[in-house]
Parts: sequence; C-alpha cells; structure tokens
Amino acid sequence: MNDISSASLRAFELLISGDAQLWTIIGVSFSVSLRAILIAVPIGLPVALLLAFGRFPGRRMLVTTFNSLMAVPAVVVGLTVYLMLSRAGPFGDLKLLFTQTAMVIGQAVLALPLLIAMAHAALQSADLRAWETALTLGAASPRALLTVMHEVRFALMAAVIAAFGRVIAEVGVSLMVGGNILNYTRNIPTAIALETSKGEFAQGIALGAVLLFLALVLNFFLNLFQGRGELA
Repeated sequence: MNDISSASLRAFELLISGDAQLWTIIGVSFSVSLRAILIAVPIGLPVALLLAFGRFPGRRMLVTTFNSLMAVPAVVVGLTVYLMLSRAGPFGDLKLLFTQTAMVIGQAVLALPLLIAMAHAALQSADLRAWETALTLGAASPRALLTVMHEVRFALMAAVIAAFGRVIAEVGVSLMVGGNILNYTRNIPTAIALETSKGEFAQGIALGAVLLFLALVLNFFLNLFQGRGELA
C-alpha cells in the first residue's frame, strides 16, 4: 500500500514539475493521434455520405463491412499495417516502419471504420426535407449535402471525438508499427505498458491520469454533442 502511495505521489510530482520525458511522451501521443484524425476525417465523411445517399450495387455490403470492422482488435490492424510497411511488404521501400508516420497511418486506418459507421448513422437519421428543400431552392448537390451535414453537425462531431478517443488510447498499432522508441514513437499507452512491466509505476500512473482526464473530457463533449444532436 505504501508503494502505491509513494508511486502516486511521485506521479503527481512528475506531472506538476514538467518532467521533460513525460511531457514528450504526451506530446507524441497527441501529435500522432491528431494527425491521424485529420487524415481520417476527409476520407471517412465522404464515404459516409456516399453510403448514406448513394444508390449502387454492394452498398449494403459496404455498410455491413464497416460496421464489422469496428470490432477488429487494434493489434490486428497493427499487424496488417506492419506487414504492408515491412521490407517484404508492398510499401517496404518507403522505409516508414518504426516512425511516427507509420503510427499515423495505423491510427487513421483504425479510426476510419468507427468514423464512417457513426457518421453514416448520423446522416441516415437526418431530416431529408433539408436535402429536398435545398434542391428545390436551386442548390447544387454539393451545397445540398453541406446543408444536410449542418443539420447533423453535432452527431458528426461526436463521431470525430469517438474516433479520436479510440486511437489515442490504443496500444496495439502504436507498439507494432512505432516500435516504442524513446522520445520519438513512445506514446502514452506504450509507455504505460513498458513502465508497468518494469515495475516503474510512477510514470505509468502519471500517464494513466492523463488518459483518464482525457477520457472524461472526451466523454463530456461526446455526450454534449449527442444531446444537442437529439435536440436539433
């Protein structure tokens, strides 16, 4: 019990003292995950729009596929990206393995199914009268789509927040394609796993507290946007 108390006290000291190594790990986590979301959103939202309003063969199969991919473990995604980027893989010549770029790619791939599925559900629940009214008033199809997206903007924001929460807390992809390199690819989840395995609990507790705080903030905004979406 005393060990846990002393580790918790040391964790608090690390957080408030501005420990360089600790905050570098936190910075890597946020940098990689934000870049992954910035890549996933411009890809995921158009796909969700296409699935919600497009009519083409195989659409239902694609919707089912993306819904199913949400349940794929992060380590499986990490293995797939690892094989793609390894020397024997099709993109091995790019030499991206064990870099932050590889982590960004892996996290973007992990975020896409959740983002697409939630955005698709949001768009499907939209009041199509907004679409029809926009077209009646002479708006082009892209403008009409933007009108519909504005109607469900809170639900779309919730989808983005949920996707960000999924990738910043995952360990499988980051560990497999990033390599957990100190001051370069070591992020919060991989650092927690490493420090705990070594019996160094102070840094693990400090980083866990950061993730817990982030989870509370993300859930607050997720519930806020979902509530506004229901009221809109």
